Amino acid sequence: MSSAVQFQIPFPYFVMSPNEEILFGNEVFNEYVRTSTKHKKIHDIFHIWEEFKHGKVVRTEVEGKSCMFLKTKIEESQHFFYIGTFSLDLISLLDELKETHRLNRELDAIIENSYDGIYITDKEGVTIKTNSAIERITGIPKEYYIGKKVDYLQKRGILKDSVTHKVLKTKRTVSVVQLNYSGRETLLTGNPIFNENGEIEGVVTNIRDLSELNELQKALKKANELNETYKKEIDRLKRNKEDEHDVVVNSQQMKFIYDTANRIINVDATVLILGETGVGKDVLARHIYDNSERRFKGEFVKVNCGAIPPELLESELFGYEGGAFTGANAKGKQGLFEAADKGVLFLDEVGELPLNLQVKLLRVIQEREVQRLGGTKTKKVDVRIIAATNRDLKEMVKKGEFREDLFYRLNVVPIHIPPLRERKEDILPLVEVFLRNVNKKYRKQKKIDPELKDFFYHYHWPGNIRELSNLIERIVLVNRDQLLKVHHLPPEYQNENTFHSNIPSLKEAMEQAEKNILRMACKKYKTTYEIAEALQTSQPTVVRKLRKYNLNINGHEN
Repeated sequence: MSSAVQFQIPFPYFVMSPNEEILFGNEVFNEYVRTSTKHKKIHDIFHIWEEFKHGKVVRTEVEGKSCMFLKTKIEESQHFFYIGTFSLDLISLLDELKETHRLNRELDAIIENSYDGIYITDKEGVTIKTNSAIERITGIPKEYYIGKKVDYLQKRGILKDSVTHKVLKTKRTVSVVQLNYSGRETLLTGNPIFNENGEIEGVVTNIRDLSELNELQKALKKANELNETYKKEIDRLKRNKEDEHDVVVNSQQMKFIYDTANRIINVDATVLILGETGVGKDVLARHIYDNSERRFKGEFVKVNCGAIPPELLESELFGYEGGAFTGANAKGKQGLFEAADKGVLFLDEVGELPLNLQVKLLRVIQEREVQRLGGTKTKKVDVRIIAATNRDLKEMVKKGEFREDLFYRLNVVPIHIPPLRERKEDILPLVEVFLRNVNKKYRKQKKIDPELKDFFYHYHWPGNIRELSNLIERIVLVNRDQLLKVHHLPPEYQNENTFHSNIPSLKEAMEQAEKNILRMACKKYKTTYEIAEALQTSQPTVVRKLRKYNLNINGHEN
């Protein structure tokens, strides 16, 4: 670069190669970094290198002095040109933008994780945002509402009365009680959003399911009828059982799950617990039993439907009469349903149940009676069923591998336990619990180094809680040192510690694949209706996805 050009630019600038090596810097730049920069890597020069806008804007810092650079590609070259400014106003603005993005993420998380339904419209009554809770309350996917006016939703019968219109008209908070689309009693409270001129620019509506509150009031009234001694005994046993089974509920997801479980503890509805292997489905099932009135009347009986051979599972579940088959006990044997009478039967891995036994299970749930193998008489049983599976039962129903009527009988109260990698707040408390238990069991006094805790926190845990528990017990037993560090991990985890952060999550991979397919479809078809027909989905879904991935109808990013 000529000296004349250098003289005319009173700002720091430098040229960087594709491998992040500085090839040239002007005098202002060299004064800023206070060292020779030629052929050095950027991270060897800058104490802070923070990229924004996909690397087009960079905030740097050297010895406490900040500078903001703009990046551009040099024509007919693979090199990049960076020119900077020491403007504190611009750097402050960049920091404010970063903080705004953080606050927006927090706000989105608060809205999404609200137990009540949240419904936000603009001043024209067009829906701009909802959360997942609205699906649970109304039974309609949250995406359906986006972009639709409340007038349209009223015409379709989804809304009986429009709180939004009343708020826009009165310019104040309005509450109404009404039956929603699924027939559930709900309380809707609309609040206006005002701009700096005092004009309404939107309405936020909170939707609360009153039918659940009514059920809670009935349960509370029943609980208040218990005598003081009975309540104290429940509290004592509850604390003991939680300690025994190491229930950790630090994350918002687990608090919601156990709050839901506590509300249906003394309701005999069938519970279906979903989640990956090792997430703690059996612990939740045991928690429901341990804190219910059934623990005073009957037993908690667990059966793994996938661990017992199909030819033996029927006799195990339903029992048999004497002489029912070769080798049968002459006196017969009661089945697990009878053993769990007045208590709880936990059907683990219920997705592995053979189709012929699914029919018999459905009959027991409907008729509340069992018939032993080889018997002619039925026997009434009072059993609460809690089922669990790591399989997609809906998909199995479609494939004919699981009965649809049984699925709906089991799916009365579905509870999904997220994998450990999606509730990281629980990881370190679980580590402390497992370490305490292992130290007590083997009379050790091991401690965990903060760096190892950091590994536990960021590791993806494909085996979930069970894998974490086993790993802690393993490293406690096989290492002599009192302070456990990262190098004490088994070899397979050492490799994960190095490379696992480079592997994209399943969600990221799926979104990338979805984006690529949409881009190809946009290049081939001329309208969103043609794309929807080709991809076998709805036109609103295509529009929403294109907006999500910032694509236009030609396949280019906006």
